[in-house]
Amino acid sequence: MSLMGIRGLLKYGKIINESVILNTRSITLMNMRMNNAPEGQAKQEQVSQNSTPPPSEQPKVEDIEQLNKNIAELTEKNNELLDKYKRALADGENLRNRLTKQISEAKLFGIQGFCKDLLDVADVLGKATETVPKEEISDKNPHLKSLYEGLVMTEAQLQSVFKRHGLECVNPLNEKFNPNYHEALFQQEVEGKESGTVVVVSKIGYKLHDRVIRPALVGVAK
Repeated sequence: MSLMGIRGLLKYGKIINESVILNTRSITLMNMRMNNAPEGQAKQEQVSQNSTPPPSEQPKVEDIEQLNKNIAELTEKNNELLDKYKRALADGENLRNRLTKQISEAKLFGIQGFCKDLLDVADVLGKATETVPKEEISDKNPHLKSLYEGLVMTEAQLQSVFKRHGLECVNPLNEKFNPNYHEALFQQEVEGKESGTVVVVSKIGYKLHDRVIRPALVGVAK
């Protein structure tokens, strides 16, 4: 319901409340006139042998019943309008909460697609670092040493950028298998390993603010 509709309901509810108050006051005044007549008038009525006032000055029972009926109807309509107004407020609050949540999630996970594309770059850097023969890294081979150090620094810088934006790697080696973060590729018997333990990590996974964007591909002991 729009804001204009809510304001209209409030205005209409106020008008109904004012009508109910005016009708109630009118009935109260009429009852006071009937029950609290002046003493002089009472004496005059006794002298004139209990003569009754003209019928036009006496409130009719039908009129009072009609007023009571109108008050009941107006009260019922007022309650209905108040109920609709409260429901409209509740709907508006729920909508505001949903929009706030969606905006917050958009801020947190708006880069999810971009992060997925960068994971391939991180994988390539990791593979390149692993394939460099460690025994060849020495001062005798300065070019290879410089290349390896550059790869390591680039990979470290990329992981630092990932962490700054809430992207963390999932490397569950020797941890318990968790289907929420891991994807089992195979099972094998491994001596000394408890069943359900991750013994091989074929590809590390990643999560963005606790949301998995790529599960870790693992082998599990059975």
